[in-house]
Amino acid sequence: MATPPKTPDNVDTPQGFAFALGAYVFWGFLPLFMKMVAHIPAAEVVAHRVIWSVPIAGAVLLVMRRTDALVAALKSPRTLMMACVTAALVSVNWGIYVWSISVDRALDAALGYYINPLFSIALAAALLGEKLTRLQWVAVAMAAGAVGVLWLDAGKLPWPALALTVSWGFYAFFKKSLPVGPNQGFLLEVLILSVPAAIYLIWLAAQGEGHFLRSTEDTWLLLVCGVVTALPLLLYANGAKLLRLSTIGIMQYIAPTMIFLIAVLVFKEPFGQARMIAFPMIWAALVIYSIPMLRELRKAR
Repeated sequence: MATPPKTPDNVDTPQGFAFALGAYVFWGFLPLFMKMVAHIPAAEVVAHRVIWSVPIAGAVLLVMRRTDALVAALKSPRTLMMACVTAALVSVNWGIYVWSISVDRALDAALGYYINPLFSIALAAALLGEKLTRLQWVAVAMAAGAVGVLWLDAGKLPWPALALTVSWGFYAFFKKSLPVGPNQGFLLEVLILSVPAAIYLIWLAAQGEGHFLRSTEDTWLLLVCGVVTALPLLLYANGAKLLRLSTIGIMQYIAPTMIFLIAVLVFKEPFGQARMIAFPMIWAALVIYSIPMLRELRKAR
C-alpha cells in the first residue's frame, strides 16, 4: 500500500492506530466479499464500487464540514486533470484486483501488494532522484529475483501482480501531488469515475446484461460494494494522518498477509515450488526493507 505523509507532530496516536488497523484488516478480508461477486464481470463490479462510494464519501465530507476544498478543486482545471490521472489509476487497480479474485489468482494479488513498497522506493529513485541505501537496493533486487523465479516457472510474467503493483505505486505517487485532502480527493476521484461508470451501467441495463435488480442477492451485494470500497479508504486516509511514517510502513504488510492466508487456506489456491521460493524471497526483502523502520520505532519507544 501507499506510504502516507508524516503527521504534523510525527507521533503515533491510539486513534490513528485504530483507523489504520481497521483499514488494513478490512482490506485483508476483502477477498471473501469479492469471491461472493465473482460471477459478476469485474468491470460491472468496479462500476458499482464507484457509484455507491459517492454518497458515502459525500456524507463523510458533509459531516466533517470539509466541502470547501472540494468545491475549489472542482473549479481548478489543473486539480481536475491530476484527479483524472489518479482516478484512472485506481480504477485500473480495482479492476485487476476484482478480476484476480474471481479467477482464483488471489495469490497474485497478495504478491502485488507485497511488492508495492519496494516498487515505490524504486520509483522514487527513478523519478525523484532519491538515493537508496544499500539495504534498500538489496531488497529491490530480491523482489525482482522473486518475480524472475515466477516468470521462469510459468514461462510468462505474473502480470496481475505486476499490474497491481505498478497501478497502485503510480496512484500513490501522483496522489501526493493532488492539492486536496485525502477525503476530498477520494470523493473527487469517484465523482470523476461516476460519469463513465453510470454510462456503462445504463448500457448494460439496456442490453439486459446487468446484474443490478436481477436478483435480491446480487442487488444487495452490488450496493455493499460502495461500503467495502469507501470505508477502508476513508479509515486509512484518516489513520495515516495520525501515525508516524515508520508505523504505517510496518502495518502495510497486514493486508497482503491476510490475502495470502485466505488464498491458500480458504480458496485452496495451488502453492507450487516456484511460489515456495518466490514468496520467502519477497518476505526476506520486506524484512530487510523494514529494518530501518523497526530501528526508528525502537528509538521512539
